[in-house]
Amino acid sequence: MSTNKNALIRYKVLDNCFRNPGKRYFIDNLIEACEKMLAEIDPDTKGISRRQIFDDISFMESSEGWSIELERHKDGKKVFYRYKDLSFSINNMPLNEVEINQLKEAVDILTQFKGMPQFEWISEMVPKLRQGITLGESEQKLMEFESNEYLKGKDHLGVLYNALRYKKPLKVKYHPYQDEASHELILHPYFLKQFNGRWFLFGFNPASGKSDWNLAIDRILEIEELSIPFIHNTEVNWTEYFDDMIGVTKTDGEEIQNITLHFFGKTGKYIQTNPLHGSQKDKWIDSKTLEVRLEVIPNYELERVILSYADSVKVIEPTSIIKKIASRIKNSLSQYPEDQL
Repeated sequence: MSTNKNALIRYKVLDNCFRNPGKRYFIDNLIEACEKMLAEIDPDTKGISRRQIFDDISFMESSEGWSIELERHKDGKKVFYRYKDLSFSINNMPLNEVEINQLKEAVDILTQFKGMPQFEWISEMVPKLRQGITLGESEQKLMEFESNEYLKGKDHLGVLYNALRYKKPLKVKYHPYQDEASHELILHPYFLKQFNGRWFLFGFNPASGKSDWNLAIDRILEIEELSIPFIHNTEVNWTEYFDDMIGVTKTDGEEIQNITLHFFGKTGKYIQTNPLHGSQKDKWIDSKTLEVRLEVIPNYELERVILSYADSVKVIEPTSIIKKIASRIKNSLSQYPEDQL
């Protein structure tokens, strides 16, 4: 649990203690009450020190907190704490600056999920939150997630998510890039996956007998729920399915291969801190060349990744990948007149 969240929980607990006229809360009682609440939420929470509670009280009394009026009553050598006004509560106070800033950060993050499955409520909730914390539109944006708000088919995500959740077979009208015309197919949806800014739907296609049939969401034209029995997934573990490849395309019969690449100069430094795949092992074979070894299933996405680094990368093995990359580069060069090369 985050430190900030722990602090907010402690403030709420202390607030309840200070308002309670039926019990005297000495410092040890305050510690016990806070530890009990935190342990219920997170059993792994560590103990709270006396210094922490004293700091919490000081913050609550400060203008940065809630400016609480707290009385300290002596009972022998010990002191118990109670609000001067027992009807007071920080829950009834306007948001302080710390809470407003925390809410602003939360709203900025929530905004990035608008239009995503399971988050339809955000479109309605965010404007209310912005109004409640007086977050003006003129305020400068400080953070943004990578997303494509113009991606075609994004409006299908909510329907597809519900079909997954409630196990609804679908009839899908689909138009692949390589085909001139669209076609219809039945799919029992199992999984949604995002890769490189695009979304992909996986499921069982009765016509092919495959449980990992893959459809790009931006190529889906129409979706219709069907009133037929749903065929459950018994073959694919989606947690492990993508472990052995880059992207979403798994070609029948392809096995994991050892891929060796050489990256040059600054690109090598970039690849070392931004691995291409979880299997990546790398080492500098000289001052300018980083050797990268991958254990993945070769696919279209792997080729695209390699080509994206242009002359900063060279395929060392296997020969099959060398030939494919070389062929693509030759085809690309053929698009240009010789006098421009």
